[in-house]
Formats: sequence, structure tokens, C-alpha cells
Amino acid sequence: MPGIDKLPIEETLEDSPQTRSLLSVFEEDTATISSYYNQLFQAMHRIYDAQNELSAATHLTSKLLKEYEKQRFPLGGDDEVMSSTLQQFAKVIDELSSCHAVLSTQLADAMMFPITQFKERDLKEILTLKEVFQISSDDHDVAVNRYSRLSKKKENEKVKSEVMEDVYTSRKKQHQTMMHYFSALNTLQYKKKIALLEPLLGYMQAQISFFKLGSENLTQQWEDFLTNIGTSVQNVRREMDSEVDSMQQTIQDLEQASDLLYMPDPDPSKIPINRNLTRKAGYLNTRNKTGLVSSTWDRQYFFTQGGNLMSQSRGDVAGGLVMDIDNCSVMAVDCEDRRFCFQISAFDGKKVSILQADSRKDCEEWIATINNISKRIYLSENPEETAARVNQSALEAVTPSPSFQQRHESFRPSTSGRPRAGRTSSQSSAGSESPALSSLSLDSLVAPDTPIQFDIISPVSEDYSTQAKSASQGRRTNPFGESGQSQSGESEDSILHQLFIVRFLGSMEVKATENTDVIYETMRQILAARAIHNIFRMTESHLLVTCECLNVVLCASHQENKRLFGFVLQTAGGRVDGRPVTVCYIFESNNDGEKICDSVGLAKQIALHSEMDRKASQKQRDMDKAKVKQQEELSKQKQIEKDLEEQSRLIAASSRPNPPAADGQFLVLSNSQSEDSDAGEEGRKRGESELS
Repeated sequence: MPGIDKLPIEETLEDSPQTRSLLSVFEEDTATISSYYNQLFQAMHRIYDAQNELSAATHLTSKLLKEYEKQRFPLGGDDEVMSSTLQQFAKVIDELSSCHAVLSTQLADAMMFPITQFKERDLKEILTLKEVFQISSDDHDVAVNRYSRLSKKKENEKVKSEVMEDVYTSRKKQHQTMMHYFSALNTLQYKKKIALLEPLLGYMQAQISFFKLGSENLTQQWEDFLTNIGTSVQNVRREMDSEVDSMQQTIQDLEQASDLLYMPDPDPSKIPINRNLTRKAGYLNTRNKTGLVSSTWDRQYFFTQGGNLMSQSRGDVAGGLVMDIDNCSVMAVDCEDRRFCFQISAFDGKKVSILQADSRKDCEEWIATINNISKRIYLSENPEETAARVNQSALEAVTPSPSFQQRHESFRPSTSGRPRAGRTSSQSSAGSESPALSSLSLDSLVAPDTPIQFDIISPVSEDYSTQAKSASQGRRTNPFGESGQSQSGESEDSILHQLFIVRFLGSMEVKATENTDVIYETMRQILAARAIHNIFRMTESHLLVTCECLNVVLCASHQENKRLFGFVLQTAGGRVDGRPVTVCYIFESNNDGEKICDSVGLAKQIALHSEMDRKASQKQRDMDKAKVKQQEELSKQKQIEKDLEEQSRLIAASSRPNPPAADGQFLVLSNSQSEDSDAGEEGRKRGESELS
């Protein structure tokens, strides 16, 4: 006979909605079996009780056997062997229905006893186990709900211990009850065939015995057929016994292996955390806002499907999409009323989900799995090996190197992966290595004990703090030291205007600005500090790149994790040891970091050309002013020459002798004439001195 459909006992502890859906199919099949076997029992009972109506009862039995293939069994409905066998039985019963006489003792022992046992013992056992399973499942849900509501602020060890013990007891009871319930349902698939074939076999044997094996209707062919059916029943019984033994052994093994999993928060030292997963499923509590400040928590079954996060409630046929987790960001968060919470932000930042896991191990595995999916590792041929290599590379990236040479080899871009020389004017110097670079120490890049800033603050000097406060009233403070008072108007007319969503990882003051090694070293130190101090929170911001007031010295992206990038910024004011203060900022982006660096490089080129055009325009204006001033000097010179000619003429006129008067006296000059004469003389002398 074909294989028997079975419930997976190994998945009873997980208790997923798929398992519950499959269970509902088996329960529906059990109800159909019960209904059908009740009819068959009534038919056989009529044979047993009504000797006078034997022919009618036999005919009804034959009819029911013929209708077996029309029954809509959810499981095993396409069993052609069983259907053909029952058709043969129906044919035999039809032939013998007119002449059968009932031997009540033989019928009671061979026909009524097996089907009565199946109806009264096996089917009732299924119903009892179903009720017990439902009660244990409800108790487990109540215990888990009570455990999830444990307050984070008010820690009561006694209450916590009682709640955890209640979860352990209820989960163990549910698991054990569910395994026995599944085993009984699987066994029922065998018993239903036995309970159907064995009474029929007993009935036929009773008839053969009654007719002393000499009935004309029973030939050797029918005896061979019945012998084959008896052999098939014995084979099914042996197969059932073997399967029951296997399921009992599986139950024992799972009980021993699952003892640690009954605890809601298992010890990570006994059950290690797997950070290389690219698929995960399990129950999580999700927070739903019901008002401005109020929220509720709903427990649902979450699972990953490719690059999507799905959720499914009990009773649902299929799961629904929660969000696309390709290129998303995930991090652990602190909730006031819940533990083991983490937050998932979509690629565009428009959708955010806060979920709660049952344990710290589960929480960290969910974060690691979503991070792996966000990097599209699941698209590779062997996702788990790829995730292991990526996580190992990330671990090496945050592990302090013993020497600069090792760090230089791990962070320096390869020949094929070097940034283009035309990206920025400052990056062109990083394309060639000098012999002195290999012996460069870490102290020449970043000063020892330099503090790391994990929040964005304005790096402007304290000398300009008062001016910055008065200038920035009524608008947001630029964290990169821009002080222009009309930036908004210029920014709107800027040639380049690009907006990126980034998450700030940290910043620190640096010393060297000659090459991109300082950015790689800053990345390593900031990531190492976050890993050592368990800093998961990141500030999400909008990075606006324009060609106005851009003081970026260097900009580069990580060579392996392209979403990491950083730039070195020279602050607006302040000098230390005779050099300007430079700060390196490190970010994580949803996009490729090289695109942002290309945008910054383009902004610098535009700013450089704009500055050159501004200087050329200023020089032209200065030349025009000098030309105008020269022309004014020439005009003044011409005016002076004209005045000198006029003064010379007046002097010549005044130097001629005056004729004597008629009465013999001289003519006396007036005061005005004397003053004109003196002015002419002074003008002449001044003109001579100017000409000289």
C-alpha cells in the first residue's frame, strides 16, 4: 500500500502556524473518519442485530463500500489500492447478500469487536487527547503572556522565578501532550485501515465458515483474494507497530534534547548563538501604536522569506508581508516596559518595526540574521558559509592590529579597487605609495587617547560660540562648522544638491590628512570601540551635499563594506600646535559609500571652479578700478597744466611796467591785483615742483 501521511513530531516544540494548519487537516480527517466509521458501525450493527434484515443490511454495507472512493478524505483520498479492494469486497457481499445467515457469536467476535474497539477506544482517545492538548496550549499561552509582561523597572526575583517556572512547566506539558497527540493521529491513519479491513475480513471468514467453505458463490479465486487481503492487513499492522516504535523513540529523544529549550531565556554558554543564519522563524511580540503615547504588544509568528520579513497568526493559511529587509538597518533598542527588543528600519526610513524576542539569544540571532539578509547574502550559493566569512571579516575589522603594517594590508585598497584619481583633488595623492608610508606609525594618523564622539555635535571653536549662537537662532546648527548667514538662499541655487540617509557611527580628531589611511584607521578604532562597549544605538541623519562652504579634505569608503564611508573635515576656527583642527567623521549609508564620496568630490570640483571664477572676477574688478583711478589722475594732471598756463598768462600781464600818470605820479596797484600776482607766483612754483 502507498505511504501514510504523518504529522512531524520533531516540529511540535516550535509549534509554528504551518504545523497547526497541518494539524487542523488531520483533525478534519479524523472527523471525517469518525463520521464514516459511525455509518459503517451502524451498518454492521444492523447485520448483528437484525437477523431478519440481513439481506438489507448486507446490501447497505456493500453500498457504503462502493461509496468509499467518493469520500473526500483530506489524507489518503487517492488510495486506489484501497478503493479497488473495497470494490471487490462490495462485489462479494452483493453476491452473498441473498443467502447470508448470521451467526451472532462469530459476528460478535470477528466483525463487531474490531470496529467497536476502534470506535469506542481509538476515536475517543483522540478526542480526549485533543481536549488535553487544547487546555495545555491555552495554559502555555497564558504563561508566555505573563512572562512577556514582566516589568523591566520593577525586578521581583520571586515573581520572576515563579513566572519562569510556570513557563517551563506549561511548555513542557504542551510539548509532551502535543507529541502524544501527533503520535495518536499518525497511528490513526493505520488503525483506520485495520479497523476497516479487519471487520470485513472477519465477516467474510464467518460467512465462509458458515457455509462450510462449500458455498457455490465462494470459489478458490475468492479465497486467494481474501488470503491476500489478510496478508496486506498483517503487513499494515507490522508497519504500524514499527512506526509506533519509531515515534516513541523520537519522542524520548526530543524530550531529552529539548529540556534546555523549555526555559524562555536559556543559558548562552549551553546553547551558543548562531550568527551565520540567513533564515529564521519563531514567535515575536510586535508593538502596535494605539495612540500618541499608548501602544499594545501582539504575539505573532515571524519568518524570513528571501529578502522579506513575514508574519502569520494562528489560524491563518499563509503569512503576510511585514517589510522588505533588503538594505535595511537593525539594532537593539531599550524599551521601557519590555526586554530583548530590537528595531528594524526599512531602506527608505519610512517604516520602522519594534519587535521583542523571548530571550537574549533569540534577539541576537534575529539581529544577526536580518543583518545577513540586508547584505543580500541569501542570494549566494552557500549562504551560511558566505555569512561566516563576512562575519569573520567584520570581526577582524574591529580587532586592534598589532602593527600598522597589518592594518595597512587589511584596509589599504587594492590596485583594482583604488579610488579614481579624479574623484577629489585630495584623493589623487592617495593613489601612489611612498616608501615612508610603510613605516608610518599610528600616532602620526590619530593621536593616542583621542576621545571618540558617538553623537553629532558642532565642531566650531569656542572663540566663536557666542557669534554662532546669535547667528543660528531660529535655525538648525550645522554640525560641520558652516557659519554663513545666507546659506539657505545659496543652497537652494546650488548647482549640486543631493540628499542621502546616513547613520552616524562616530568621529574623532586626527592628525594626518595626506592620504586615506587616516579614514581607514578611524573606521577601525570607532568600530572596535562600539564592539567593545556594546554601543548599538546610531543617530540617523540626512546628509546634504552641496557645492557651498565645503571644507572636506579627504573622503573614502571602506574597501569591503561599501556602506561604510568617512570624510576628514577642517573646522572653521581654532588651531592646535600651529596646525588647523581636523576631525574625521564615519557614517553608515543605505547606499554605496563610493557614490557619496563621488558626490563630495564633484562638489569640491564645482566649489574649486567657482572659487577660481570668483577670484578671476575679483581680479578683473580690481583692474577696472585701477584703470578708472589712472584716468582720474590723468584728468587731474590736465587740469593742473591748464591752470598753470592761465597763471603764466596772468603773471606775464602783471610784469609789464605801468605808464606814468599825466600829473607825473605812478599808478598804485589795488589789493586784488596784488593777491592775484601772489597767487600766480605760488601756482607757478607749485607747478614747477610737480613737474620736477
